[in-house]
Amino acid sequence: MENNKNSFKVEEKELVSLSVYNVGFQKCDPLYQWGPGIRDHYLIHYVISGKGTYRVGDTTFPLSAGDCFLVYPNTEVIYQADAEDPWEYTWVGFAGSDAAMILRATDFSRESPVIRQLPSGDEVRRQLLHIYDARGNGFEHAVEMTGRLYTTLAVFMHCAQKPASLNSANTYVQKSIEYISSNYSYPITVEDIAAYVGLSRSHLFRSFETVLCMSPKKYLTDFRIKQACYLLEHSQLSITAIANSVGFDNGLYFSKTFHKQKGLSPKEYRQSHPFHAENEEQNTNK
Repeated sequence: MENNKNSFKVEEKELVSLSVYNVGFQKCDPLYQWGPGIRDHYLIHYVISGKGTYRVGDTTFPLSAGDCFLVYPNTEVIYQADAEDPWEYTWVGFAGSDAAMILRATDFSRESPVIRQLPSGDEVRRQLLHIYDARGNGFEHAVEMTGRLYTTLAVFMHCAQKPASLNSANTYVQKSIEYISSNYSYPITVEDIAAYVGLSRSHLFRSFETVLCMSPKKYLTDFRIKQACYLLEHSQLSITAIANSVGFDNGLYFSKTFHKQKGLSPKEYRQSHPFHAENEEQNTNK
């Protein structure tokens, strides 16, 4: 059987909240295997036909048509097509500040990274192929692929059965992220976020730990630094102006925080990602 693989990898992942990294579909040869290895992003596979196995740690999951499996970032995995009835699957790889929260609202978990016989499997397959159809490295392609990815993940959320407590935590975290996205350029604090959501600081902390496995302070800092990286790469603003633009009113504190996150000073980061004004103009005029 011919190993027929159609895939697309995105060169620039510019969207902070959710970005498609790669997308494709493949009809595998018997015993075709990926791994052992790790990914630096989330990766969802939907099995269209045939059979295969997905191994995470010491657990092996036998899978067949209609099943899905999720690869978590920085987790060693192996997946292999069946010898007699090799699978055909479609997939999408993605990351971003919304990814973990959305996935926590689905039936995927680290303990059970598979969903068997997804009721809306045909719709997931269609949506994944829609993402592939929107492929491209222009900014407009990134926006369209991400929009279709949100639609795909919404299908998983619609089919999920989660405890009410987790759904509440997801709601609080989502509302917090919306507030951060709209106000990160101002010197907002965790107390401001908690007040907006209507929770105590400790309750907000527990919600973030439950959903994202990080504190609201870390999420806010990570979000600001990602925005700063974008501005360092794609603008000629001074480092002081960038610090002010992402909510740091102290340039020295911004530089220390940036260095702690990225291992480079803002100046060193900019030097390693040179800005080309003519390229930006060309991309704008496409």
